[in-house]
Amino acid sequence: MTDTVVSTEGSQQREFLGHPIGLAICFLTEMWERFSFYGMRALLVLYLTKHFLFNAGEANLIYGAYLGMTYLLPILGGYFADRYLGSRKAVVYGGLLLVLGHISLAFEGPTAQLINGEVVRNESYLSIFYLSLALIITGVGFLKANISTVVGALYGPNDPRRDGGFTIFYMGINVGSFVATIVVAGVGEIYGWGYGFGLAGIGMLIGLATFLWGQHLLEGRADPPNEEELKEKVFAGFNKEHTIYIIGIALVGLMWFMLQFQELVGYMLDGTGIAMIAILLGYGYTKCTVEERERILVVVILLVFMTIFWMLFEQQGASLTLIADQQIDRDVMGVTVTAGQVQTLNPFFIVVLAPVFASMWTRMGLAGIEPSTPAKFALSLVLIGAGYLIFAWGMTLDDGTDKSFIWMVQIYFFLTAAELCISPVGLSMVTKLSPARIVGMTMGAFFLFIAIGNYKAGWLSSLMGVGGHSSGGALDMAKTNDLFITAGAVSVGMGILLLLLTPWLRKKMHGVH
Repeated sequence: MTDTVVSTEGSQQREFLGHPIGLAICFLTEMWERFSFYGMRALLVLYLTKHFLFNAGEANLIYGAYLGMTYLLPILGGYFADRYLGSRKAVVYGGLLLVLGHISLAFEGPTAQLINGEVVRNESYLSIFYLSLALIITGVGFLKANISTVVGALYGPNDPRRDGGFTIFYMGINVGSFVATIVVAGVGEIYGWGYGFGLAGIGMLIGLATFLWGQHLLEGRADPPNEEELKEKVFAGFNKEHTIYIIGIALVGLMWFMLQFQELVGYMLDGTGIAMIAILLGYGYTKCTVEERERILVVVILLVFMTIFWMLFEQQGASLTLIADQQIDRDVMGVTVTAGQVQTLNPFFIVVLAPVFASMWTRMGLAGIEPSTPAKFALSLVLIGAGYLIFAWGMTLDDGTDKSFIWMVQIYFFLTAAELCISPVGLSMVTKLSPARIVGMTMGAFFLFIAIGNYKAGWLSSLMGVGGHSSGGALDMAKTNDLFITAGAVSVGMGILLLLLTPWLRKKMHGVH
């Protein structure tokens, strides 16, 4: 028996529990940022249908547009960090915008009224609501891709701990989500929307403070590429750094406008996705070696398949939350949980299963039998598709609006198992397959295709609603089940197709697992 020799060249040398010590700061920062993000998400569709009296179709389109743009802006945030700011400054700026956005959501204003069949809303508070979402979207754009890039920078290119490290990082995301969907969702639905949103803002403030405190543990891996260049004047006496911050404020205004035209967001995302594919492939064919170019091709193919996963996964905050509110008996062992708190099932299963998956991938890797990244993507599509097929069948077994809670447990288990095969592995894939000089932009493309999937999640959910404001956000369950069956079958089929393509894709990865 011989010892397996692994290379950690280029990795951060200071360690904590077998991983680079900087992972702890990234873990805690992302945990609190996700506390704020997922706490707000747990309330969003319920808030839109019950406070502003949007019907299910309208609320879900707003939800999809919001999530879509949230994952679109990391393209710009990744570029600004790669080229000018560095990850540290980008994360701090994004964190500040997020604090403002989450706290301003606490100003909910008066509940909308249905008068003579017409909804009467306070337009000033509705504008504040859209502004709050715009601040959050822009803040995530500067923070999200770049905190993940910092994690990748802690590991050398051949460090076998990388996938395990990203899975641990992903578990931090879900610790924050787990606490948020219990506390923020519960407080928001029981005591008042503003109190829930306010708690989310406090969580983001703690996350920002944690990141600032832990800078010394990152050992300069998040610093600007050229600090002196940031001081160069560009216009009206502003240097490059300040100009980027001004651009960020302008983006807030643009996002505020776009949120009010949700279908336009869909067209923009689809167009941007096509353009990003062209940019990545164009870069690969003009400025890369053959190996780099073919690895970029693999990334592009996997990103396209990934949109199907996110379209189904992000039903959590849309149709699945409305189903929990309208169709499910939420009395669990004598405790009645709120509709938003049902989303706790996803982070609960993540926290339970993430160490199992991390250990499993590591052990299989050392034994030389770990599935490749394309195979993991294929498995995730099969799992999530099968989960929806079973869930749709289960919804037909119980009559009325007191369906068994076990079906929510079932669908969230499948969602989580599928998630662990694709999301943390996807983050790692980008940092492994992308040329180092464009890793920020490629990470932005990763989030762009999540954005496309997220928007389509809202679009798919919008097809399930009963029309009219007097519907109270009700879903048409017959239509919902039909859409779940169709989407689930497509996901399983695409997963099988990707599995058949896996040998060819592995060849194009040139030794990267």
